[in-house]
Amino acid sequence: MTGADASNSSGKIRSATASDAPGILAIYAPIVESSAISFELEPPGIEEFVDRMATVMKDNPWLVMEHGGVIVGYAYATVFRSRAAYSRTRESSVYVHPDYHGKGVGKNLMLALLEELSGRGNHRVVAGATLPNQGSAALHESLGFRYVGTFHEVGHKFDRWHDVGFWELSLDDR
Repeated sequence: MTGADASNSSGKIRSATASDAPGILAIYAPIVESSAISFELEPPGIEEFVDRMATVMKDNPWLVMEHGGVIVGYAYATVFRSRAAYSRTRESSVYVHPDYHGKGVGKNLMLALLEELSGRGNHRVVAGATLPNQGSAALHESLGFRYVGTFHEVGHKFDRWHDVGFWELSLDDR
């Protein structure tokens, strides 16, 4: 994609804008409220979310997929860690509206995100997912990510502890 819009059978993928925040939050807020997929305890408000998006998009891609003018998924990357030696490693996130699970939205968003990250000179991408999460594991492994381990009981939500699995992908090998 690298700076341009892309279309595929699942919809149109493009760079996000601040005006997309309500559509993105329509996907994210229910995840926060009803699952441990996100470790946030309360959904952020629109202003806070717009600020988050702007911070991410200063140096990293944030993509959305539209289908019929409605945002059906989004993916973005953040700095993995703040030390200079990590500067070419990113952490990816992808979220898909439940009505579009299993329809290629997540995979197409991640493919576009990986292309963007590679085009920006990044070397490695890491991804974490609350376990169990067969869908996320299958998605990442189908893209060539390699499972590297689990951090046990690192998130506490809904009165229980949750594990997080991690995957990595070398962009140089793609």
